[in-house]
Amino acid sequence: MAIPVISFFTGGGFLDIGLHRAGFRAVWTNENNSAFADMYESAMVGLRSATEDDTLPVTVSSRSSIEELSAAGVMKEAFPKGRPHVFGVVGGPPCPDFSNGGTHAGGSGINGRLTKLYIEMVRKLRPDFFIMENVSGLHDVKKHRRFLSSLVKVLREKANYAVDLRVLNALELGVPQSRERLFVIGFKKATATAAAGKEAVGKTEGWFPWPTVARYAGARHLGWPGTSPFGGTPPCPEGIPAELTVFPLLQGNGDPELLLNGKEFFNAYSEKFRTRAEGDVSAKSFKRLHRYRFSPTVWYGNQEVHLHPWKPRRLSVREALRIQTVPDEYVLPADQPLSAKFKLICNGVPCIMAEELGRSVMAFLLRAGRAAGHGPRR
Repeated sequence: MAIPVISFFTGGGFLDIGLHRAGFRAVWTNENNSAFADMYESAMVGLRSATEDDTLPVTVSSRSSIEELSAAGVMKEAFPKGRPHVFGVVGGPPCPDFSNGGTHAGGSGINGRLTKLYIEMVRKLRPDFFIMENVSGLHDVKKHRRFLSSLVKVLREKANYAVDLRVLNALELGVPQSRERLFVIGFKKATATAAAGKEAVGKTEGWFPWPTVARYAGARHLGWPGTSPFGGTPPCPEGIPAELTVFPLLQGNGDPELLLNGKEFFNAYSEKFRTRAEGDVSAKSFKRLHRYRFSPTVWYGNQEVHLHPWKPRRLSVREALRIQTVPDEYVLPADQPLSAKFKLICNGVPCIMAEELGRSVMAFLLRAGRAAGHGPRR
């Protein structure tokens, strides 16, 4: 039996898909961007049909802004039969006000304010646990860190949550992409104390058993290849995990161009598509992946989708989805513009990353005796 979660800023549902695999179920979802909501519903219907998993959500419960929602209304819609024994709240508020590619407006920015509203919603909903995802800049940039600290203080002192936070890199969890993201996680103090002990929870950070995959620890520092002339066939270096390279996604696991969304890419118009070296990701634009290396962060501002390693074009929608570890059965509708599809893809948490985090949360709840009868999907 899955543990129910309420999902805010659902986007394409990548976080929820990963958590679903770990034993959670999104029973209520929220996405204010109408294009994202339409794409989510279309893709999730297809995924549910293809996987024959009738527990996957297929509709966006609310398309209202979190500014317009009340905690009482959300609870009534999510749990019409009353509050469950255990439930969580998850979400990744929009990040541009904290990112290097954004405005750095911080907590006073339009999107920054949504982060505070999300925390206020958590306080009012009083879930047994919550997860918040955002860019690492919310933690690493000094002025943003002060804003984050103020939110965490409210959760600890006024809402009585034990809160931990950490910047995780998707690469070290088995995703073929270097993507650093901040995760803030909280449990009711009684739950955290039961699982980790009073002394551990008394620490401000470091008490939650964050997910790790031993064979990928320090993966960024392996002997990855440099650049190679475009059009060549560079050798595969020894000693690097093949699953952390983009090669299996672009060729080894079936030709993505033969799949739905596989031929959806921006037209090549510049000579740079044929001259940029394979593996050259040094410039702000026309970054070309290396077949035997991981991808940089999937973040395609101004439609700067990364270049295919050995083809004179940008990545397709299907290829980008694969780098985000989204299953091939998840298909975005043909009637949506490419720019909207790539934006949705960029905003998501890699499914494998979400699953690994979800398994750590589930194990913690089990240790605290709060997840009897629940567990990961097998």
